[in-house]
Amino acid sequence: MAHAGNPQRGLEISQVCQSCHGRNGDEALQPEYPILAGQHEDYLVYALQSYRDGRRQNAIMNGFAQNLSDQDIEDLAAWYSSQQGLYDLEMD
Repeated sequence: MAHAGNPQRGLEISQVCQSCHGRNGDEALQPEYPILAGQHEDYLVYALQSYRDGRRQNAIMNGFAQNLSDQDIEDLAAWYSSQQGLYDLEMD
């Protein structure tokens, strides 16, 4: 699936995400918060759409995702998927 996300805009709109996931999505500030950096873009789009639409339930994420447009989701997914993830760090 091709995505039209803009990673730079994703960084700009990720301010609220950074409080739990870190600037690049590689710092889970609590053990239950997932690492977003390096995650598959398709998965991030699916997860955010699912939180927004209520198919996935999480009190914090449902509230944040509710106001995201389709383009916001594409941009956030492009930003986080373009970051170096845990797998990449282990390979260095």
